[in-house]
Amino acid sequence: MTLRIEDYALVGDLQTAALVGRDGSVDWLCLPRFDSGACFAALLGDEDNGHWRIAPKDAGPAGKCTRRAYIPGTLVLESVWETRTGTVKVVDFMPQRDTAPDVVRIVEGVSGRVDMSAVLRLRCDYGSVVPWMRRSQGHRVAVAGPDSLWLRIEHAESVPVKTWGQEFSTRTSFTVGPGERVAFVLTWHPSHEPRPRLVDPFEALEQSLADWTDWSARCRYEGPYRDAVLRSLITLKALTYAPTGGIVAAPTTSLPEDPGGVRNWDYRYCWLRDSTLTLDALLKTGYTEEAAAWRDWLLRAVAGDPADLQIMYGPAGERRLTETELPWLRGYEGSAPVRIGNAAVDQLQLDVYGEVMDVLEAARESGLPDHPHAWNIALSLLGFLESKWREPDESLWEVRGPRRHFVYSKVMAWVAADRAVRALENDSSLRGDVRRWRAMRDEVHEEVCEKGFDSERNTFTQSYGSRELDAATLLIPRVGFLPPDDPRVIGTVDAVRAELSHDGLIHRYSARNAAAVDGLPGREGTFLACSFWMVDALRMTGRVKESTELFERLLALRSDLGLLAEEYDPAAGRQLGNFPQAFSHLGLVGSALALAAHETAG
Repeated sequence: MTLRIEDYALVGDLQTAALVGRDGSVDWLCLPRFDSGACFAALLGDEDNGHWRIAPKDAGPAGKCTRRAYIPGTLVLESVWETRTGTVKVVDFMPQRDTAPDVVRIVEGVSGRVDMSAVLRLRCDYGSVVPWMRRSQGHRVAVAGPDSLWLRIEHAESVPVKTWGQEFSTRTSFTVGPGERVAFVLTWHPSHEPRPRLVDPFEALEQSLADWTDWSARCRYEGPYRDAVLRSLITLKALTYAPTGGIVAAPTTSLPEDPGGVRNWDYRYCWLRDSTLTLDALLKTGYTEEAAAWRDWLLRAVAGDPADLQIMYGPAGERRLTETELPWLRGYEGSAPVRIGNAAVDQLQLDVYGEVMDVLEAARESGLPDHPHAWNIALSLLGFLESKWREPDESLWEVRGPRRHFVYSKVMAWVAADRAVRALENDSSLRGDVRRWRAMRDEVHEEVCEKGFDSERNTFTQSYGSRELDAATLLIPRVGFLPPDDPRVIGTVDAVRAELSHDGLIHRYSARNAAAVDGLPGREGTFLACSFWMVDALRMTGRVKESTELFERLLALRSDLGLLAEEYDPAAGRQLGNFPQAFSHLGLVGSALALAAHETAG
């Protein structure tokens, strides 16, 4: 039985992450990085594509834990199973790594006596390669090409543990009583290197709890939604690639926007579109170091010829993200093809120039230490945009249909010029032609208001000459293109609410005509980030009560662990898309902070 997307928990070590199901199975894990090949890919196939389940023997193949929760302020997961013979707890986590990544799973008896079973089925290269298994120095060792994985089991002599091989898997059987513990440690390292350093699982647990608790204590937000905000911040931290400061959009690929359909994409990369929201969320909640690391990652990634600017990069700033399909994986709930890499990397999305200019100006205004080359990079990007902004593009939604003159892309071109003007007006040490960028700003503004606004319906449209709407236009007041009380802004908010809403939640664009807009068959769910944008738009246009009600409804859509995917299907009552999704959690944090600020000001 396929678990729902929200039935999974996230554990990670700030370089990669695993998804652990309610049934006790790790069904997704890429090693050693977020964008590496998966050694557990059952999430997108079946058990033969790799998984690691630990559960009571009488739980059955589809049995789920009784309850689960993160230890407060951490990414350490506790799953409790209540059986007819007793209660047992499984603790799952990944220690913030020294050199090699480890997955640690500790089984602890709580009451009675519980018979436990573990099945480890390793499959390298996204579930396609069965590794060679052998014993070495008390370990089970799996080797397949460049990958080597070592399984170690620690237990007291009073707890007999039986381990054997069966059907290309490693199986373990044991029984635990109150206070008895059996720990499993799975460690990856390059197959040509010696055995990695042994990790004491119990010491690693204490250190992981301390690491996460210390990090969470730095959160400055003390508003009414603190638990939700902190869980979202922990999730964003877990999606950070620590060596570089890059933040991936999600740790998964090909979880569908349309179950059974083809809208399946690889999100294990870093998108520039998230830049301003990320910086704002980190700075306002007290995570200055993380904000600076993200800004520095951004500058390294975009450095070079501005004509080569990409919309996304690998966790370390890699540019080549070639999209391919994996035909041996059937896809989540039959949603094929399964894709790795992302062809949208080659698209022209003019809004990203505005995102970069906006985040650099926000960093400067916040007092982050200046980067010596930031302004020169900014001017180079802006000079290129000056010659390109009149062209059609694929927009922030990465449509795979024809290019259009998307209104949001033009608005963000305005943002790019506006932030340059603001920087030059506020900082006399910067050099640049402020009149040139003022002229560009004014020209873009005039064109958008003339060609991107439907005066008959009193709303901005998705693209010039189109009658379609776009939820991205909800951001017009946030970026400062027009003030919130402008009748055109209010009209746009009302039109989006009327035409793109499904049971109060917001689609990116018309669900009826999605194929015509993005060139893909099928339909998608409501987009959670867009629904948070509606929260912000309602608040900014004076409808604070409605804004708060929508925000609290969105909070109720989170999983029992406080996690959000990319989309939500109100009809089916389930989450859709890659999971957990940074964009959704950034929207949650931003809306919570804005509502708290409004309440304080009021």
